[in-house]
Amino acid sequence: MPANDALWYTAPGQVALRPAEPAARGNGDVTIAAQFSGISRGTERLVFGGRVPASEYQRMRCPHQAGDFPFPVKYGYALVGVVEEGPAVRFGQPVFLLHPHQRQATVPATDVHVLPTGLPLRRAALTANMETALNVSWDSGAAPGDRILIVGGGVLGLLIAGLLARVPGTEVTVADIDPTRAEVAAKLGAAFALPANAPCDQDVVIHTSSTAAGLATALGAAGMEATVVEASWYGDAAVAAPLGEAFHARRLRLISSQVGAIPPVRQPRWTYARRIAKALDLLCDARFDALITGEVAFADAPTMLPKVFADSSGLMTVLRYT
Repeated sequence: MPANDALWYTAPGQVALRPAEPAARGNGDVTIAAQFSGISRGTERLVFGGRVPASEYQRMRCPHQAGDFPFPVKYGYALVGVVEEGPAVRFGQPVFLLHPHQRQATVPATDVHVLPTGLPLRRAALTANMETALNVSWDSGAAPGDRILIVGGGVLGLLIAGLLARVPGTEVTVADIDPTRAEVAAKLGAAFALPANAPCDQDVVIHTSSTAAGLATALGAAGMEATVVEASWYGDAAVAAPLGEAFHARRLRLISSQVGAIPPVRQPRWTYARRIAKALDLLCDARFDALITGEVAFADAPTMLPKVFADSSGLMTVLRYT
């Protein structure tokens, strides 16, 4: 059996596998044998490049993180595996947990979420992204019949498109500079446009591209009194936002959205556990397999991840542990 090692970001552009600290299993703990984990191409690229701002070092900490920003840091939050030690009733359960990339993890049983029947372990690596997509959809206020534009056809943008295209009567368009994203958007029930041809007069616009050009496209496409949701995170980058021109005349509402907090209107009823359970349930749709475009053996991560982060053409890359 391979040693229990974990992935660390050790310096700008450098990744290493290090032995994980031995963990004693206490009462109420379970030990998970990892099968897959998802690489968050946006957030982890910023961690990989040392671009987490000092002001966010504490807020950016993930569950079970080791080390500190900027480096070295054991980071990640999309681990999928099976219970191999713990109460007999849990043995063999397929589960998702918010945990860095690591072959084996011992955590409180309350930290793991059982996969619903029919959800493959590999697809479950999208769970953290789906949780974010659900939160952004809530923040957007999108309603039946709305014209909705999503600027940015990455994993998050496409997941949001897949959710909002299910709302009755919506007209959902994904705008991206990569025309190959059109096929995936179509599978999820959305139209596609290059940014220059993005539809205007939209009721809701959601920006996920993490670029100034994308934000300009989003603001330009919003209709009178429309909501523009900024779901990108830029790390330490300064971003030009075109708030002149018709921004005020159209009385646009520009709001932020991120997964760390449930929208206030839902907090009385929704817990984080309920939200993640719903994200898992929403992934019981084989169309979302199209969002996983790369797979890397965990042992090869130190040499392959720099290439993954340098390539903007892919969507989700998963690490495979077996």
